[in-house]
Amino acid sequence: MKDNTLLGYALLGLLHQQPLSGYDLRKIFASTPIGEFSDSPGAIYPALRRLQERGLVRGVVEESKGLRKRRVFRITPKGLTSFKAWQSQPIVRDDMMIRRSGELLLRFAFMDQTFGPERALAFLREFARELSSYIPSLRQHLAHANEMPLSGRLALESGVQDYEARLRWARKSIAAYEQRNNESKKERL
Repeated sequence: MKDNTLLGYALLGLLHQQPLSGYDLRKIFASTPIGEFSDSPGAIYPALRRLQERGLVRGVVEESKGLRKRRVFRITPKGLTSFKAWQSQPIVRDDMMIRRSGELLLRFAFMDQTFGPERALAFLREFARELSSYIPSLRQHLAHANEMPLSGRLALESGVQDYEARLRWARKSIAAYEQRNNESKKERL
């Protein structure tokens, strides 16, 4: 479902891993890179409410050892279906834009648990293929950057280097999955 926000998908992914309270989710967003997908800690609670209203998560009040009760959220079957549909989208050229690459990495971050390592490896290969076809067009722009102001050319160089770094990361990650697959095959023999 495209009507979900990246914050919503991040929440669904975390809740797919395990049930969590709003406070637990706030701590994760405050202390990890996933915080990039939340405008503010206060945005998490309204996002959880919207997800619950749409039937994608369910919050249940649980007794705790302290005086306070806590609401623990779980992903629903409908929420898991929505999350899987989002993760299963093909990677297209528009996804290669820096502003969208964070979404791709968010989709990938939960891939092993949702679909398993084979799909995660296929996702990485698709990501590397799209990057490999996109980088040459960026290099063409860079070849004509002499007419640009120095600051513009340097900013373009930085962007090209970012894409090249992501491609190196994708290839390294593919190799890590392939190595793990080979080790698993040897263990089964």
